[in-house]
Formats: sequence, structure tokens, C-alpha cells
Amino acid sequence: MLALLLALAAAPVADSLPTVTLRDAIARATRLDPNYIRAAGSVGSAAWARRSALTTLVLPSINLSTDYSGFSTEIFNVGIGQRARTIVTARADARYEVFTGGRRLADIRRANAELETARATEVQAIFLAALGTEADYYAVLGSRELVEVARERLRRAEEQLVVARARVVSGAVVQTDSLQVLLEVNRARVALLREDARLEVARLQLGRRVGIGGPVDAARLDTLIPPDLPITLPQAVALALEQGPEYRIARGNETAAAATLRSRTAGYSPQATVTGNLSKFGDAFFPSGIGRSSFTLSVQIPLWDNFQRELNVSRAKVARDLARATREDLERAAEADVTEAYRAHSTAVESARYAAQGVGVALENFRVQQARYRAGASTILDLLEAQSQLTEAQAELVQARYAIRLALAGLEVVVGRRFHEPEN
Repeated sequence: MLALLLALAAAPVADSLPTVTLRDAIARATRLDPNYIRAAGSVGSAAWARRSALTTLVLPSINLSTDYSGFSTEIFNVGIGQRARTIVTARADARYEVFTGGRRLADIRRANAELETARATEVQAIFLAALGTEADYYAVLGSRELVEVARERLRRAEEQLVVARARVVSGAVVQTDSLQVLLEVNRARVALLREDARLEVARLQLGRRVGIGGPVDAARLDTLIPPDLPITLPQAVALALEQGPEYRIARGNETAAAATLRSRTAGYSPQATVTGNLSKFGDAFFPSGIGRSSFTLSVQIPLWDNFQRELNVSRAKVARDLARATREDLERAAEADVTEAYRAHSTAVESARYAAQGVGVALENFRVQQARYRAGASTILDLLEAQSQLTEAQAELVQARYAIRLALAGLEVVVGRRFHEPEN
């Protein structure tokens, strides 16, 4: 009776909940994920840094400025050649670095590497957001199925309680049989309450993930993911090294660090800069008075700066060596990392197959024990044990089925590629 009341109370609430599909959940969660927002912003900043480095190579920097000065008494205004109380000056300055010792080319290379790193970080953030969303989504689906398993356990226990009481009344068994089944009924009710609580929390977590206040239900998945991956393990390792976000980030960091070192060593080279200036003077804005222009070629030869150049070069070398060591270590660990993720998926597939077989075996065992108990050829303890094994087998199958999907999502994070698009 308690189980029936729980089911009736939960049904309208579940029906009234907002429901999202897996694809919509991933799309919504990705847009809201702080790590993705940060990564996407870094891509935009890196793109502008690259544009700046490229334009600096071919275009000068240009500044326009104007000054307006008012005086309490008249003074001589060179622009109009007479005394006035106002002086207006307009200037246009252009500056171009003719020779930097390779610093600008190094800056372009560093900007390209930082842009590649930012893009790889964005891809990584997308896959990690998808992994977290899928974990919450499958938690709702799994909890919902486990609630059904708990309800089925309660239904079986209540049926056995009716049979046990009838057999006690007929004198076929002692009263302890009905007490043992009553204990199982109470345990099943508690298990159902626990699973309902887990489902409620899972729905709230999914709602938080997709940006909806309150609980959100997950739409049922139409199909299971095919058990076989479209690539072999060696292909997965090669794919991860080629386009895996973590490895792309490491390569980008190493390239950027090497370019920074090259830029720092440019401090030992002479620097040549060309500047031009055009000034106009008058007593009103857009002055039309006298104008002057200038052209300057500046050459700087750095000789001594109290070891600041050496300090910067030393730091850049350490950063370059660290980035290189990090990249090499990741590449050495690639095979182990990809193998772990790849085998986790294949193991989950096999576990699901065995779990399905286990449900069949446990169901048949329960059917036999139920018939034997009703015929008086078995004890109530044997029947309850068979029922417990069936419940455990059904729960293991639910968990194993969604473990396949989570393992696949983990592999996708490593290799940076989706093998199966989420269902609508």
C-alpha cells in the first residue's frame, strides 16, 4: 500500500517536470559552463593578439591628438603670427619599427601558438562540459530505472507476503516465514524511498547544469550506443596525439615559450625606429595656421641594463624547457592514457553483456525458487535470497548500461572527437 501511494504521489510530479533531451542539455550546459566561457573569451583575445602582431609587421602605429589652451591675457600664437588668448595645436604622429632583431617575427609565432592553444582549450572545455552533463543526465535516467527496480522488488515482496501468510494460516509453514517476508517488505520500502531521494537530487543537479531552477527530467534515450568503437586502439592513440586537446595545448605552450625566448634574445640586437610628425597651429579647432613636419630615424644599441636582459632570457629558457618537458611527458603517457579510456569502454560493454546474462539467470532462479517454495520444496530464506540476487542483477545491469556511455564520453575527451552524436 505504501508503494502504491508513493507511485501515485510521484507520477503527477514527474509528468509536470520540464524535460530536456541529451543534445539540448549539452548545448545549454556548455553555454553556461564558466570554463567554456573563459576558454571562448581567450580565443577572441588570442585572435586579436595575432592581428596586432601581424599588422605591427607591416603598418606603423598612428596617433592623432589636439590641445586647446586658453589664457587670461593674450600671448603670441605662432600659428597665426599674432597675439591671441587661445592656442590650438593638432598633431599626427606615426611610428614604425624598422629593425627589431627578429622580435616581431617571434611575436607573430607566439601569437599563432597562443591562438592554437586557446582553440584547443576551447575544444577541451566543450568536451569536459559534455562529460559532466552526460554524467548528470545518465544519473537521472539511471536513478529512474533503479526506482523501477526498487518498486518491482517491493511488488514481489508484497506478493510473497500474501503467499507466506496463506501458508501460515494453512499450517504448511511456521509463522516466522511471514515475518521474514514482512522484514523484506520493509527493506524494499526503505530502498524505494532511498532511490526516490536519489532521483530527486539527480533531477535538481540536472536542472542546475542546464540553467533551469528546480528539478529537470531527462528524456529517454531511443537507442543504445553501438558497443563497438569505429577505430582501433592504435588509431585512437594516433588520433589523440594529433588532435587531442590536451596534447594540442602542450604543443602550443611549447611553441609559445620558444617564441618568447627568441623575443627575449632580440634585446641584444640594435633597434631601429622611424617616426614622423605633422603639427598644425592656430587659434581654433582644425587649425589652419602654420604647420611643421618632422622625420626621425632612431637607432638604439643596448649595451648594459644591469643584467635585466640576461634575467629575462634565463626565465624564458626555463619556461621553454618546462613546456618541452611537459609536452614530451604527455606524449610518452599518451598510449597509457588512451588505452585506459579505450579499455574502460570495452570493459563496460562486456560488463553490460554479462550483467544482462546475470539478469536472465537470476530471473530464472527466482522463478524456480518461487515455484519450489509454493510446492513446499524450499525454504523462505532460499526464496528471499533468490529475490535479492534478482534485484542486485537488475541494478547492476542499469549501472552497466550507462557506464558504457560515460566511458565513451571519457574517451572522447582524450582524443578530441565525437564518435556518436547525442540523441535528440
